[in-house]
Parts: sequence; C-alpha cells; structure tokens
Amino acid sequence: MTTISIGDLRHRLTLETPVDVPDGAGGFERTWQDGGVVWGRLKPLSGREFVAKGKLASRITHEITVRYRTDVLPSMRLRLATRVFEILAVIDDYEPGRWRTCHCEEVEH
Repeated sequence: MTTISIGDLRHRLTLETPVDVPDGAGGFERTWQDGGVVWGRLKPLSGREFVAKGKLASRITHEITVRYRTDVLPSMRLRLATRVFEILAVIDDYEPGRWRTCHCEEVEH
C-alpha cells in the first residue's frame, strides 16, 4: 500500500459541479459552478493516442487523491489551471475517512 503524506497534496485544484441551464428549446446547456478549492496529488496512470473523426486524439487517465470529503462525486470534475479532469469514480482506498482517490480522465476543453 502506498503511503500518502500531506506534502504530496501539492496541486491546487478547483472542484466543479455541473449545472444544467434550460436553453429555451426544451433542452439544456451544461455549465460548471465552482465548488471550492482542494489540494491534491496528481498521478498519471495511462495514456494513448488514437484517430477519432479523422483527427489525432488522446486519452490520459489520472489518479487524483484529496483529503476526505463526502461531497466529491463522479458527476463532478476537477480543474488545474486550464486542464480539466472528469471524475469517473471516487474510492476510499488508502485510509478510509482520511483520503479520497478520484479516478479521472483528462479531457480537452
């Protein structure tokens, strides 16, 4: 098991919550609301490049560990400056009640 220290949480991330705004035509437009700042450890896991719709694209996955919070959900995302990380799953795998690990995919924004 990996040990995490408070000094490993060196990335200042913004937690963002989805907000669906009606578009007036029966649908909605998704915007993101700032849910506060969290400090986290960013650990790249895998990456690959592929061709999608005739252009080169990439898929990069990360493990982001933050202090334990009950309000971190897979419907949210994390932002580091201009980088955006969609949360795919949230796990308490190191020390339950102390850390939350978010399995994320970095997306182009």
